[in-house]
Amino acid sequence: MTEPQSHQPATKPRLKRDTVVASICGLVVAFMVGASYAAVPFYNWFCRVTGFNGTTMVASGAPESGPIGRKISVRFDANVAPGLPWKFVPEQSEVEVRIGEVLTVFYTVTNQSARTTSAQAAYNVAPLTVGAYFQKINCFCFTDQTLGPGEKREMPVVFYVDPKLADDSENDGLNSITLSYTFYPQRDQTPKPVAATETGARKGNL
Repeated sequence: MTEPQSHQPATKPRLKRDTVVASICGLVVAFMVGASYAAVPFYNWFCRVTGFNGTTMVASGAPESGPIGRKISVRFDANVAPGLPWKFVPEQSEVEVRIGEVLTVFYTVTNQSARTTSAQAAYNVAPLTVGAYFQKINCFCFTDQTLGPGEKREMPVVFYVDPKLADDSENDGLNSITLSYTFYPQRDQTPKPVAATETGARKGNL
């Protein structure tokens, strides 16, 4: 009789395959973690480039084509997040502007508290699809604004509505745009105690 042949398990090929699978899984996990950290800045970049979600565009100057005859109303909205003791209002609630015309408007902000506070403003426009056509040349958004006790400040916004809006058939019936700002308090606003600062200075001079 012929004795049955013994089959040795292919341990080396299996070990190699397991190593490859583990490496692929590790790369996938690393990619997912990296993507999660990059998601927010990528989303912000995407909004700024495309005007998605009502994010306005940033222009370096007036449009080359100049203003056209069609007019549109621009409304101004101002909001303050909870915890920020500021009064924030537009000096004009609404203006009528020709498409392509550069206009400067002002918001006024007042610190109503007895302490120095800092905040940053975020913005968007409505309807959301108009963000790609609302061009800002200058504004106060996304920069730290610090106001002393009772301080009042005027903040300009220089903008225009891109003439390309007139070529977009989906906006033929559009007659108004709303520009909205919201100020949010900065987290770290705790001033250093004056007594502690003076004590440290005296020790340094000893």
